[in-house]
Amino acid sequence: MTQYEIDQILDTSGLNCPLPLLKAKQALNSMAPNSVLKVIATDSGSIRDFKAFTDQSDHSLLESFTDLEPYVYIIKRG
Repeated sequence: MTQYEIDQILDTSGLNCPLPLLKAKQALNSMAPNSVLKVIATDSGSIRDFKAFTDQSDHSLLESFTDLEPYVYIIKRG
């Protein structure tokens, strides 16, 4: 695991698809460019959702830990 300076942590534990991604989008929209968001999720669908979202946006998925619950995503705002 690489160390990142996390600017905001969003815990979406217990929320089902698509809420973890929607809440992450809201959080990213309120953050300054190049800020880093750490998202914690328990929904297995978030693995697919966060990868697709960052592939199609100007945000970068710096790291993800999806081998066990909770799933963790480190996203840099574009």
